[in-house]
Amino acid sequence: MDSNEKTKLFTEFPPVSAGSWEEKILADLKGGDYKKKLIWKTDEGFDVKPYYRAEDLVGLEYLNALPGSSPYVRGLKKENNEWVVRQDVFSTDILVSNAQAVDAIAKGAGAVGLKTNEVTTHKQLGELLKGIDFQNTAVNFISAQSFPMTLEFLIYELNHRGFGGDRMTGSINFDPISYLLLHGGFYISWDNDLEEAKYLLGIIREKLPHFKGITINGHYFQNAGATIVQELAYSLASASEYLSGLTDEGLSVDEVAPYIQFSLAIGPNYFMEIAKLRAARLLWTRMIEQYHATREESYKLFIHSTTALWNKSIYDPYVNMLRTTTEGMSAALGNADSVTTLPFDTSFANPDEISRRIARNQQLVLKEESYLDKIVDPGAGSYYIENLTDSIAHHAWTMFKDVESRGGMLECIKSGFIQDEVGQMRNQKIMDMAQRKIIVLGTNQYPNLLEKMADSIQAPEEVKSPVPATYKILSPFRVAAEFEAIRLATERYVKKGGKRPAVFLFTMGSLAMLRARAGFSTNFFGCAGYEIIDNPGFSTVDEGVAAALASNAEIIVICSSDEEYTQIVPEIAAKIKATGTKIRIVVAGFPKDQVESFKTAGVDDFIHVRSNLLETLRDFQNKLRISTF
Repeated sequence: MDSNEKTKLFTEFPPVSAGSWEEKILADLKGGDYKKKLIWKTDEGFDVKPYYRAEDLVGLEYLNALPGSSPYVRGLKKENNEWVVRQDVFSTDILVSNAQAVDAIAKGAGAVGLKTNEVTTHKQLGELLKGIDFQNTAVNFISAQSFPMTLEFLIYELNHRGFGGDRMTGSINFDPISYLLLHGGFYISWDNDLEEAKYLLGIIREKLPHFKGITINGHYFQNAGATIVQELAYSLASASEYLSGLTDEGLSVDEVAPYIQFSLAIGPNYFMEIAKLRAARLLWTRMIEQYHATREESYKLFIHSTTALWNKSIYDPYVNMLRTTTEGMSAALGNADSVTTLPFDTSFANPDEISRRIARNQQLVLKEESYLDKIVDPGAGSYYIENLTDSIAHHAWTMFKDVESRGGMLECIKSGFIQDEVGQMRNQKIMDMAQRKIIVLGTNQYPNLLEKMADSIQAPEEVKSPVPATYKILSPFRVAAEFEAIRLATERYVKKGGKRPAVFLFTMGSLAMLRARAGFSTNFFGCAGYEIIDNPGFSTVDEGVAAALASNAEIIVICSSDEEYTQIVPEIAAKIKATGTKIRIVVAGFPKDQVESFKTAGVDDFIHVRSNLLETLRDFQNKLRISTF
């Protein structure tokens, strides 16, 4: 084959124009609305198209940037995608925390997160850090009674070991803005917080130059209900508040910016989360440019990612491992610098050795078996991811500027603006969960009917706020919690001697329709923990009525086709109601032309795909006198 033939190898695959794609799509839609069927309107406020092409990258200014180069969209690393596997230890018992941390490090963790709430002496901090190799392990203090005291004790420990602080890596979780949001008040005052920040940064710059002194806890926003854009915008606004306050206090931007890190949640929106991390670095660079920083380190944003909590479930909890695996993948592909994969049982128990090991090993598998640490920014050049990155960056920057125009993050917290904005999205997520636009497997769809979790839940420790709440509080939530409360109430009702509610599926007629609606009804009432009595299909109404009454069920759901409902529903309802029973009669579906006549015949409820599942199940719980509280 000569060179001329080689150049013609792919001429049989001529380029296809966007217009040709659109013509084909419109033809396949057969008159359907293109925007309604194929355009995804995200919660973040922008549209996602069904496909992207090379021309969609035109105008994206950062595309030619190399890994490790400004504006750092492609991450801070040039030769690989290595990230630090971090395991956070949540015990406040010093000896327990130390044992868990040492075990995690021995089994693959390159960083640990530790609480120092109970540490009041340098000896106690020494016990907490005993056996931890500072040379190879980053130490992150995730909460403390006093961060200045913790740092002073750490310096003492380093001197005691003869280990140079210039070789120490890690962070302290100093974030008074998050404290204000979570508790509704300042620990003392904002001025005091700035003075403490200056003191901490002074120690760090002098003795721990690779430590991070301020953590922007963006994950609090997402775990309270915020969208990805809100999480990023409010994190930037928080960082801007620190930069502005500390530079007004006489520090230069280069004395502050290199010592700030972001801690961002990684939720279930796989590609959006990848793009969010890339957009975060772009926007950080743009913001730092406004301060005219001179140190390259000021532009290099260190991002820690932690798997989200808002989408985790109590029921079918092992599915949480699948969730955290894909979230860990998003963090890795988005070039996170360190990642915490929370144990699958974090939402309802004190994680044990097995769940902690699985969480740690999830990341090790992503590295050692999936090789996600080998390729720098694998999403680069993807038409889809690059456009998501640009859209998230654009909308987050617009939202950030809106916060700044309102006086900045502190003023927006004091006025309740941030809390209200996040609260709206939180309520929307709960509504989407109720209408099953958001699916939490095992909770509002495909529940395990035999599963019982009431005895597995450990009540969280009651934490009293150390300050009175002057402002609105940003509270964490789980979108599955209200569904779980219904099912847990059923379990506890039975445990106290009550009868487990039973749902009898009165199946009759068209096999395809009765099976489809029986499956729907099983999922529907299974979410409340009710017993489901299924049937293959009855030949006559009398046969079905006799079986239904003999079942001692509290609810009868008629499952058939709309056409057959016209004949059988009034007859079934009349014969059951004639017995004087209090059994509730439900029709699976919503045959709108017959709804009123069916109600007159004795039908109590209709369940269908547009039902608000949460409200409907609450209504049944009330009628069955099962208290959710």
